[in-house]
Amino acid sequence: MIIDTHAHLTYKGLREDTEQIIARALEAGVDKIITVGIGVEDSEQAVATAHRFDNVWATVGVHPHDAASFDDAALARLYELAKDPKVVGWGETGLDYFRDWCPVDAQKKAFRAQAAAARRLDLPLVVHDREAHEDVLSVLRKEAALGLRGVVHCFSGDVAFAREVIGLGFYISIPGTVTYPKNTMLKEVVAAVPLERCFLETDAPFLSPQKMRSKKNEPAFVVHTAAEVARIKGLSVEDVGRITTRAAEELFGIGDSEAALLAYPIRDSLYLNVTDRCTNRCVFCAKYGSPVVKGHDLELAGEPTVAQLLEAVELQGGPGAWEEVVFCGFGEPLLQLDVVLETARELKARGAKKIRVNTDGLASLIHGRDVVAELAGVVDSVSVSLNAPDAETYRKLCRPGVEGAYEALKAFVRQAAQTLPEVVVTAVAVPGLDVEACERVALELGAGFRRREYNEVG
Repeated sequence: MIIDTHAHLTYKGLREDTEQIIARALEAGVDKIITVGIGVEDSEQAVATAHRFDNVWATVGVHPHDAASFDDAALARLYELAKDPKVVGWGETGLDYFRDWCPVDAQKKAFRAQAAAARRLDLPLVVHDREAHEDVLSVLRKEAALGLRGVVHCFSGDVAFAREVIGLGFYISIPGTVTYPKNTMLKEVVAAVPLERCFLETDAPFLSPQKMRSKKNEPAFVVHTAAEVARIKGLSVEDVGRITTRAAEELFGIGDSEAALLAYPIRDSLYLNVTDRCTNRCVFCAKYGSPVVKGHDLELAGEPTVAQLLEAVELQGGPGAWEEVVFCGFGEPLLQLDVVLETARELKARGAKKIRVNTDGLASLIHGRDVVAELAGVVDSVSVSLNAPDAETYRKLCRPGVEGAYEALKAFVRQAAQTLPEVVVTAVAVPGLDVEACERVALELGAGFRRREYNEVG
């Protein structure tokens, strides 16, 4: 399911047909909508609309185009509205230097006051930014340092600006304009930033996606945005919906995210969450920031048994429904070596097309036996995290808990390349790392190589 995080259901062309618009959204797989206020009266209408529908929430605020009307009375009324249980954010507010429909000083005054109000109420701020990046950032930097969170909606900046916004703990929201063939800058932003820090929106009734440009935009059309984001990211639409929905639910406090999973899908692969224990403590590991990966909560209450893993696979359609089953949770799966081997054998017997293990390559060292030989005939592919071209860099980046880790890793890869059908070595492109040198090590060991992008999720 998908959340349209920014629509204007109170606008002419939508408010007259709200029931049908929401019905079409649900049919398209859009199960939650946030209708955004742009003035005091419009915010009142947004809250009233939210109360009419279980799957609609509201925000309240004054748009920068109307900032000249913002005064103490407006702030007081918005403050009152903001305490309504159906209100999940403050905005849309911000700065717009493109239209220039309101004096800049009035825009800045209204923006600063509303940002501070959102922070005091602990509500996310919904930010309008058009050709005002630096002035928007100056307000966000100050308020974020004091605890403000929120989203820059209808994102129109470049990659550098996106990274600054995300670095402040904010999200960015991707509108239907990402589907426009000439909008290469937004496509580059989507490709470069973590999807976990992105939302999807329509800004309905404006900015219809490319396939619907002859029609008034509505929440159902956000699926076209999801499809383009999926294409850019190399994910499925289901992946994009799940990841962005979870992010929006967490910021706005709506909906119930899924519980921790033992078997979780990404693209056409099914991943098995075997353990959260690791031999290494890699400085770039996402687990130290959040237990959520690609929209899935991987925080285990305890390590699963073979029976529990097999049951989890069946709940996802069985092993034959997937192009591959991958042992890769939030820890090093081969620390649960016997469980992995037994589960993999049974999955093969039940029709699994391919079994892959993502590993740090230290299993033989840890278990004191020839693990590669045990994987042979059971596992079709291993992906080994190298992450360094030499032992000293490995020690600094991966912080292994055992001596001799780097040489043991290389020995594992060398033997695996001679024994197993497929072996791929990976390296996370941490700033300053010589990724090309890592690739040379992989080739010397007889393995394939894959560069993994480094995303610092704030």
